[in-house]
Amino acid sequence: MTSSPTTSLLTDMYELTMLDAALKSGAAYRPAVFELFGRRLPAARRFGVVAGHARLLEAIARFRFDGDDLDYLSREDIVSAECLDFLRDYQFTGSMMGYREGECYFENSPLLTVTGTFAEAVVVETLALSILNHDCAVASAASRMTIAAHGRPCLDMGARRTHERAAVSAARAAYIGGFQGTSCLEAGKRYGIPTIGTSAHSFTLVHDDEEAAFRAQVASMGPGTTLLVDTYDVTRGVARAVEVAREAGGELGAVRLDSGDLVAQAFRVREQLDSMGATSTRITVTNDLDEYAIASLGAAPVDSYGVGTKLVTGSGIPTAALVYKLVQHGDEAGGVHDVAKKSASKQTVGGLKFAGRVIGEDGYATEELIVVADSRSEAEEIFAREGARPLQVDLVVDGRIVEDAVGKDALSRAQAHHVAARNELPYQGWRLSAGEPAIPTRYIDAANRPDETE
Repeated sequence: MTSSPTTSLLTDMYELTMLDAALKSGAAYRPAVFELFGRRLPAARRFGVVAGHARLLEAIARFRFDGDDLDYLSREDIVSAECLDFLRDYQFTGSMMGYREGECYFENSPLLTVTGTFAEAVVVETLALSILNHDCAVASAASRMTIAAHGRPCLDMGARRTHERAAVSAARAAYIGGFQGTSCLEAGKRYGIPTIGTSAHSFTLVHDDEEAAFRAQVASMGPGTTLLVDTYDVTRGVARAVEVAREAGGELGAVRLDSGDLVAQAFRVREQLDSMGATSTRITVTNDLDEYAIASLGAAPVDSYGVGTKLVTGSGIPTAALVYKLVQHGDEAGGVHDVAKKSASKQTVGGLKFAGRVIGEDGYATEELIVVADSRSEAEEIFAREGARPLQVDLVVDGRIVEDAVGKDALSRAQAHHVAARNELPYQGWRLSAGEPAIPTRYIDAANRPDETE
């Protein structure tokens, strides 16, 4: 196993069989524009959150076909010798532009636009979709949870509820959606996300009694730690936790509640803590939370939320349902053709697109404006006329990854951008109930060109 494995076979077989056939037909080197978008938002979502671009760019940098990959493709007779020769020297030399990570998106928003030859752009389809479908789903769920939390911190505790590698990606996506920390140490190491965690019920149970467990934890972590108080009786647990921390010379940092009626328990525990003079001791709650459970705790004296299963599985919507479609290609004579699907319920809009968000006089977004145009400058003239802020930025330029789009600093910028973009949405966009998208999508075709379909 290599220290930096390739990502080239994280793909569907038909990407390579299409490439093989296109090499034979002569279409492989035609200029092409692919677009990644969602035809519609899931029924329970009023907006989506863009996440995963930085991970995609890191994967594109390792999208190479090494000797083992080529041997496998040859041995299994998946593609021809001609195709293997092409793949041996493959390197993405095209360009990508997309929405900023943290941006909100809506129906048909062009989250990622890939330009290059058909050959080099078609083979990254599955990689792009697998990363963005996962990360956008988690970030969208995280955003709804942080809306429901009304400023109280939300913390990712989902590593044990999903695939071990997906846990790292989910932690990053959740951070973009507004979460403040993660229990996953690999995510902390790789992305600089603050890590959190103290003990589980097993730590209490392995000691002779609850008091001994609390003393051991406080001795190790200090009185400012968080003690899990519901292994046995909550009331006795809270009393012991406060006393043990004080004996160690400080006030207990927090208690964690992980079972039962969390709303009722939070009120009782807060009253008990205050009666003991532990007014600075915080209450954190866990136990299979989602945005609705968090919202139900809004009036309770809770200081933070630990979220696991529902976060890493997109809170019931584990994929963003994004697709990757060819929208334009060139021909041998230098002509350019916009193309689109007309299949029932799966229609697409052809042509190179640029996206903007129209902001009303009150400072809130009124619509997503998508312009079909030959160039960015042409689209930006329309945005200026319509009062829209452009949404897309360069991610890859002629095969070179834009440095600002990757790295730990990119993650903190993405979180900050999400807060700003979400604050732009009108009030109805923040509702947790199912309904229409927060804003509608409108198209403008700068040249009124027809899509070329059979």
